[in-house]
Amino acid sequence: MVHQDFTFQFHKTSFFGQYWQPEQIKAVIIIVHGLGEHSGRYQHVAEKLTENNFGVIAYDHFGHGKTTGKRGHNPGYDYVLESISKLIAKAKEIFGDKPLFLYGHSMGGNAVINFVLQKNNDLQGVISTSPLLQLAFQPPKWKLSLGKIAQKIAPSITLGNELDANDISRDPVEVQKYIEDPLVHDKVSPNFSLSFLDTGQWAIANASLLKVPMLLLHGTGDKINDYKASEAFASNSNKVTLMLYPEGYHELHNDLCKEEMLQDIIDWLNSQL
Repeated sequence: MVHQDFTFQFHKTSFFGQYWQPEQIKAVIIIVHGLGEHSGRYQHVAEKLTENNFGVIAYDHFGHGKTTGKRGHNPGYDYVLESISKLIAKAKEIFGDKPLFLYGHSMGGNAVINFVLQKNNDLQGVISTSPLLQLAFQPPKWKLSLGKIAQKIAPSITLGNELDANDISRDPVEVQKYIEDPLVHDKVSPNFSLSFLDTGQWAIANASLLKVPMLLLHGTGDKINDYKASEAFASNSNKVTLMLYPEGYHELHNDLCKEEMLQDIIDWLNSQL
C-alpha cells in the first residue's frame, strides 16, 4: 500500500489531503471528516478499506487539521460543497477511472448528503455516518441568538462547540486519544454551526431528491447528533439503506462496534459493485 500526502489550492486556502493506494483497486472511497477533527483520524478506516482493495482519499476541511485558515471557520456552506468537488477531481487525477463513493462522518455526513442532493455528480454511491442533520441536545438559546447575529456582522467569530469528548465513543482509549490529539479543536463559527443545522433540516425535507444509493449508519446512543433525524431522512427516500447500532455512540468507527460497522460498509460497497 502507498500512503501519500498532497495539497491543493481553493478559495485562498491551502488544503491538506492524503491518499492510501492498494495494489489492486476496485473502487475509490472519498472521506469527509467531522467537526473539530481531521483526516488523520481515519488511518485505521483507510487501512481496513485498502485491505479490501479500495483506494482511499481524504482531506482536512476549511479551518481544520493541516489545512490553512482560522480554526473552526469556513467562508460559506457552498464553498464547503465545492471543496468536495475539488477532492473528487483529485481522486480522479490520482486513481484514474474508478467507481467513486463519498463517505462522510457527522458534519462531513451532512456535507456528503447535501452534496449528492444539490450537485451534479457521477458517484456510484454515498456513505454517511452519524450525520449532522439535527443535534441530539439543545444548545443554549443565548449562543444560538448570538450566532445568528454574528453570522451577519462577524461571521468568522468562533465559540466552543459544546461537545463532551466522552460522548464520541464508549471506548475510553479512543476518548483519550481524541483529547490528546493536537490537531483536534473545539472551535466553531456560525458558518459551521448554523449553516449545517439549516441544511440538515433541508436535507430531511428533500431526501426524495436522492438519485444515488446511500448507506446511512447511526448509533442509537449518539448524544451529539440525533439518530431519529437519520431515520426521518431514510423514511423520505427509497435510495437509503439505514443501519442502526444499538447504544452505539457518535464515532461508530471508533466505538465498541467498529469492527462490525466497518465490515457492514465493506459488504455494502461490494454489493454496489
